[in-house]
Amino acid sequence: MSLPHRSGFVNIIGNPNVGKSTLLNALVGEKMSIITSKPQTTRHRIFGILNGEDFQIVYSDSPGIIDCPAYGMQSAMNVFAYSSFEDADVLLFVIDPFENYNGTEKVFEFIEKLEEPKILVINKIDLCDEQKREAFKVKWAELAKFDYVFEISALEKINLEPLFDTILNLLPEGPAYYPKDILSDKSERFFVSEIIREKILEQYRQEVPYSCEVVVERFKEREKNGKPLTEIYANIYVSRKTQKGILIGKNAEAIKKLGIEARKGIEEFLGNQVFLELNVRLKENWRDDDKMLKHFGYQA
Repeated sequence: MSLPHRSGFVNIIGNPNVGKSTLLNALVGEKMSIITSKPQTTRHRIFGILNGEDFQIVYSDSPGIIDCPAYGMQSAMNVFAYSSFEDADVLLFVIDPFENYNGTEKVFEFIEKLEEPKILVINKIDLCDEQKREAFKVKWAELAKFDYVFEISALEKINLEPLFDTILNLLPEGPAYYPKDILSDKSERFFVSEIIREKILEQYRQEVPYSCEVVVERFKEREKNGKPLTEIYANIYVSRKTQKGILIGKNAEAIKKLGIEARKGIEEFLGNQVFLELNVRLKENWRDDDKMLKHFGYQA
């Protein structure tokens, strides 16, 4: 006798830089979201789909919640983040032992109203001792009520199996939402643009990476010498003229280095040879431009 099929949306929320993307990647077993040590790395809501014979879990990674958005793009990111409360079958609220919540943050209003199962996930336990973790759990028991609490390390893959088992048991019975052979709702173009943005975050400092947006303008697959080749032309948009100069660098050395590292990452992702051309475009104050935000997929 076969088991009933379970399916549902497991939405991951939390502050920037607590390890939400690392957790998504670990749970799905694929690199769905870009990971750097810098906050606000994730800008869009990304579905990572894990399929089994008798289940389908649609994990959702969303941008970190920003209490005081500084410009339109961050407000749009908050919309993505808070939408995770609307369709969750299970909610994972990810924190780490170094955060200082006081219970007055807006997110607690949403947590309190949510009727679906809520799991508090304390990440990065490999970076603090047991005494600190116990004190942190006591504090959180006073701040909000959760159905389950798990202490994990997403990076080191500690305690992920019991977390997964609990998630699976909480899912309702139902059919698959997506075909069983896909890993995400996003296209290859999207992941290519994210890989390029990841390399920008790694290579450049201060405000420059946060002022960049990547758009893949052309994605063409063909053969060269009997082997598959993907031609990719991408534009990197910046909000100020000085940022364009920094991205390109003296004698175009910086943009060349970026292209080499991005191409390597894209080839690893696609599994074939890639030709990549990057161009830097200036669009002043695009992060507060409704038309550009819509073009970049931040607004409907």
